Amino acid sequence: MSSSPGRDTGVRDRILSDPEAVLEDQDVMRALIAANEKSMGSNIVDLRGIAMERLEARLDRLEDTHRNVIAAAYDNLAGTNQIHRAILRMMDATRFEGFLADLKGDVADILRVDTLRLVLESAHPADDPALRRLQDVLRVTEPGFVADYITQGRNHPPRQVTLRQLRTENEMLFGEKADFIRSEACLRLDLGAGRLPGLLVLGAEDPHQFTPQQGTDLLAFFTGVLERVMRRWLG
Repeated sequence: MSSSPGRDTGVRDRILSDPEAVLEDQDVMRALIAANEKSMGSNIVDLRGIAMERLEARLDRLEDTHRNVIAAAYDNLAGTNQIHRAILRMMDATRFEGFLADLKGDVADILRVDTLRLVLESAHPADDPALRRLQDVLRVTEPGFVADYITQGRNHPPRQVTLRQLRTENEMLFGEKADFIRSEACLRLDLGAGRLPGLLVLGAEDPHQFTPQQGTDLLAFFTGVLERVMRRWLG
């Protein structure tokens, strides 16, 4: 004899034949637990139900953490591959003019930046027609410009990599795109003993592409390679 006359015996038979299907369905289990608590009345505290709720909340937090760790790992791997591709492209050039063209073109595209400028300090900046032709990627400035630009006049040593958002335009560096650049990465270049420092500035229209909260390990590695490449060209 059925213990629940009038109920759908088909549902009961399916549950009895495959109880694991019910146990694995979280929505069904929540509904059963809620019905059980309701049948006990409001004066009964179900410690088992409370414990299950806490375990479910903890499991949800663990799953979120797991997803975030995996996403961060994929982002880091993608960033590493991106930097490696940019470095390999940068090292392909056989002439300095070709190197600068690659920086402005393929390297900037691989790094997904909207502008890229290489700044070299010189004690005697010359008005060279060849340099004027390269102004879309190369700027020659007075000594001290690199440190002043990175620190923005603050009294502290410039870091190798500085990431920040921009609120003002810098037409000298970004040219016609200055109105649209909202974040930048400043890579300070040590060009060797006896040489003034250099600077590579990566500009992005996205204000969140470069922010002070981001890690700089990959860009520091890229900067180290660029320093060595530049020393070869300047030598």
